[in-house]
Amino acid sequence: MAKGTTIRDVAARAGVSISTVSRVLNGFTSIAPDTSERVRDAIEALGFRPNRLGRSLKAARTHTIGVLVPSLRNPVFADCVAGIQIACAVAGYSVLIASSDYDAERERAAVETFLSHQVEGLILTVADADDSRCLDALDEAEAPYVLVYNQPCGPRPFVSVDNVAAARAMVERIVALGHRRVGMVAGRFLQSDRSRLRHEGYRAALADAGLPSGPLVEVDFADTRLAQHLAHHMTTADPPTALFGSNDMVALAVIRALRDLGLSVPDDVSVTGFDGVEIGALVSPSLATLVQPSRALGEAAFARLLDQLAGNPAGEPSLLAFTFRPGESLGPAPTRAQPQRGHAAC
Repeated sequence: MAKGTTIRDVAARAGVSISTVSRVLNGFTSIAPDTSERVRDAIEALGFRPNRLGRSLKAARTHTIGVLVPSLRNPVFADCVAGIQIACAVAGYSVLIASSDYDAERERAAVETFLSHQVEGLILTVADADDSRCLDALDEAEAPYVLVYNQPCGPRPFVSVDNVAAARAMVERIVALGHRRVGMVAGRFLQSDRSRLRHEGYRAALADAGLPSGPLVEVDFADTRLAQHLAHHMTTADPPTALFGSNDMVALAVIRALRDLGLSVPDDVSVTGFDGVEIGALVSPSLATLVQPSRALGEAAFARLLDQLAGNPAGEPSLLAFTFRPGESLGPAPTRAQPQRGHAAC
């Protein structure tokens, strides 16, 4: 075998995807005979020896899984990965970890890398679980996987909280405190189907209360300086008195931006988040948020994956309970009009 030859080289020579090569190597019989022959010809021509871990290829018992999350900078995903690692250690599994930076192409590349390392299964959070090329590839390869945090409409297996219901519950709390002009600051919908579902819950709660939706501000998840995005909305004649962040990191950035604009939280504007990261309880004002049981989500996702690896069906989706964590960032709506304030340079 030529030094450095990989499953990617085999796929390129045979003119197929990495997932197809993986299926041939693992003995799947659903591959077209001519495709299987091209793959095996490429393997022979390149001298490829795929079983790099010394295991049986057909059984693919590497006792390794792949975990893909959007970011390890967001503590909610780090907590989930910690839960997966704890569960894997008990079961004797190792974990390969990758992050996509909310980019669908990076998701696909990570999945191909996992398959080239002969992982037995995957746990993933993807940008859009109902429209995902990497999940399509896994389905084609009949590779076991479980989604975590995603909440697809289709039959794909997942473990999550109910994003719509949780966001709805948070906005209902905001409205109950007298807020009638409620805006939302959300991570870009194209990068996160969770953000989009939370917006649905936000709109439903306002509609139930007979209130119009307030301003929607979509931002990049990595953008921590949001004053320039909020300045216009906060200096109108009828600015929102509350802002719902699609996740805690966005909400914390909103609090900083409001301070830069000369506004006080919660005296002028209330801010709430979604996730329940610990840092939100340590800052001042502390962040009011919906708590996802992230470590439990990771443990549950691995348990579901183990069921698949044992040959059981993927089963029904799992929705875990969310809870509300009060914080100083959420208060009653202002009782009188607030004076217009200048804002600092961004």
